[in-house]
Amino acid sequence: MAMKPEAMLREVRVEEAIGSVLAHDLTQILPGQFKGRLFTKGHVVRQEDIPALLNIGKEHIYVLDLQPGWLHEDEAAQRMAKAVAGANLSLTNPHEGKINVKAAIHGLAKIDKAAVDAINAIDQIVLATIKTNTVVKPGQSLSGTRVIPLIVEQSKVQQVEALASGSSPVLEVKPFRPLRVGLITTGSEVFKGRIQDKFGPVVIEKVAALGSEVIEQRLAPDESDTIVREIRYFLEEQKADLILVTGGMSVDPDDRTPGAIKQAGARIVSYGTPMLPGSMLLIGYLGEVPIMGLPGCVMHDPYTSFDVLLPRICAGETIVREDITEMGYGGLYGC
Repeated sequence: MAMKPEAMLREVRVEEAIGSVLAHDLTQILPGQFKGRLFTKGHVVRQEDIPALLNIGKEHIYVLDLQPGWLHEDEAAQRMAKAVAGANLSLTNPHEGKINVKAAIHGLAKIDKAAVDAINAIDQIVLATIKTNTVVKPGQSLSGTRVIPLIVEQSKVQQVEALASGSSPVLEVKPFRPLRVGLITTGSEVFKGRIQDKFGPVVIEKVAALGSEVIEQRLAPDESDTIVREIRYFLEEQKADLILVTGGMSVDPDDRTPGAIKQAGARIVSYGTPMLPGSMLLIGYLGEVPIMGLPGCVMHDPYTSFDVLLPRICAGETIVREDITEMGYGGLYGC
């Protein structure tokens, strides 16, 4: 018959506890000064701890007598964190049985949701993560992992390790590539100097925040042939890695951007996204070069469909129709 966890708790005299593992927190109370943990569960008792334990009235304590097939929470968390962590990540030391997995670089967090769900379906196992495709900076946590009890069956941690042993990691951070970005701002009112361009500064800042650079911004009137010519300029002469066309994305008859992008030879992945704001965004490809038509909301809304897709492009991902479809769930922002 398997040993129950509570059978691994043993009461011992403090003087005989050296080298043993505390089974629970021990609290110190100094009236008017301090109340809190003097020693945490899992602490290995040392010779120098004896006076402090006696000072808080502990002549006997419960210690942990781990049996084969069982793990302390710290070791369990370490094994699970190592199992799920992929490239460009670092692990914290255990704290109260928990380990955080943190980004080592500025990049795009990739989280395998199916694997996370399967891991959390194991009783007494915890793997809490951020959402996939989140932009992260060095030191930012992607996940925290722990087990619920002080000790856990090793077989449960082995299940986590098995689920995480697939061809792709459960957690990783993809680095951003430094892209050369061509920016075309359309609109006769801007081209003729009637109003000041407000699109350019916003787009330039968003691109720079991901480690890329707008190599040039060119203005074009609402004329399809001119927009096509500017697209070809960035594609063929400047060899841009990404082309952004701002403005002219509505259904007004004078808005020519979607037609011009198609006329330039782009394979359209989607004109429109199920996300608000940013539903009128267009994304396509000229060969392997992505091209995006950006709606006006990019100028004034802090987070749009452009902010969802740009980091993925900068991380080297190719956007497909399924990626657009999935943007609807959780895609309502500030409306």
